[in-house]
Amino acid sequence: MGRLLRYFFFFFTSFGKPRWDTGISPPELLEFIADHEPGRALDLGCGTGTNAITLAQHGWQVTGVDFIPRSIQHARQKASKAGVNAVFVVDSVTNLKGIIGPFHLILDIGCYQGLPAADREPYRMNIKRLLAPGGSLLMYGFYHDPEHGVEHGLSEQDFEAFTIFHRLTGIKDSPDNRGRASTWLHYMR
Repeated sequence: MGRLLRYFFFFFTSFGKPRWDTGISPPELLEFIADHEPGRALDLGCGTGTNAITLAQHGWQVTGVDFIPRSIQHARQKASKAGVNAVFVVDSVTNLKGIIGPFHLILDIGCYQGLPAADREPYRMNIKRLLAPGGSLLMYGFYHDPEHGVEHGLSEQDFEAFTIFHRLTGIKDSPDNRGRASTWLHYMR
């Protein structure tokens, strides 16, 4: 999916309730929160802010980034209603020039997997720049599987590309509610 088509897809989806916006943080994130002291967190592709709000409710200083202004507007409203402080920024995950690290946690639930190939290297360079020494990148995505209709997704090359400057410390396969092969990855710097 090209950049413009991708933008319009997410833009128009933001006027309804996207199927991926469950309003519930996944157990893998809740386990991470339970096992780690709060610090600074960056939620990439934060959507309407569900996971950023969960992190803030557990004492994290959170910045959420999404490239759809309407999603960020919803995230700000939800955070205000929840009574938590979180910063929400409209930006591309390949840009992030105004985002200043370091962050102890960078969270990506389904963002990187949908990026065009040309955008993946700038994304990884932002992770390298923003992740604190000893920090964690917690990422969820579908496996790249064109035979079963998953053109985007995570491939073995993606797993390896992150290990240039991060150590893969955990992989947890976790099919989604539609049975698609997906995984949670935990990298540490």
